[in-house]
Amino acid sequence: MYFGSSITREADFTIYTHAGPEIAVASTKAYTSQITILVLLAIHFAEVLELPKQDLIENLKNELLEIPSKVSIILENTDEIQAFAKKIHKESDLFFIGRGIDYATALEASLKLKEISYIHSDSYQSGELKHGPIALIENDVTVVGIITDRRLLDKSISNLSEVITRGAKTLIITNQKVNKKIFPNIFNIPKVHYMLSPILSIIPLQLLAYYVAKEKGLDVDKPRNLAKSVTVE
Repeated sequence: MYFGSSITREADFTIYTHAGPEIAVASTKAYTSQITILVLLAIHFAEVLELPKQDLIENLKNELLEIPSKVSIILENTDEIQAFAKKIHKESDLFFIGRGIDYATALEASLKLKEISYIHSDSYQSGELKHGPIALIENDVTVVGIITDRRLLDKSISNLSEVITRGAKTLIITNQKVNKKIFPNIFNIPKVHYMLSPILSIIPLQLLAYYVAKEKGLDVDKPRNLAKSVTVE
């Protein structure tokens, strides 16, 4: 969305991301910028309405200021993601699962992988696996789990254990304590309040899609059939 674009002229109110130019058709930083702006908007509404959770509001504001340094930590430690991409780049199906706020990250991660690697992937609520999707899990299929909410840790681990017993290999993106003996492929991200976790947890998954596409020799900036601007409905 650009200054003076058609959609901004039609809208009553506009909040710009100020994310800067995005060369790639499959947007990455615009996504994280929009999440950040929505959090800031929610904080602003809470302050205007004088809601009682002022300690939480101040905590979120302070943690937001630490996000750039935490993003840098992730970007400086991508070897594990790159190594995992080499293992899976020839696969034809992947699955992403998450509970609560992590499901939104699973949706975006699945989309990014499809867009630039052309590998079929689906995303599911972890708690819905036993209601049908688990039938798709077979030997050596890859399941990526996102766990950033401590309150949902045990249930998320239980879901991932279910897919392992059916032969799946897993990659876990988390800032919680997860047993590496049971789950050998764990990518740890810095701790942050779970309401802000999608800003960090999507980054290694965007990188996973990037490295998989590079391993396949694809143009990550210009995926086939996609365009930077939408001209048809």
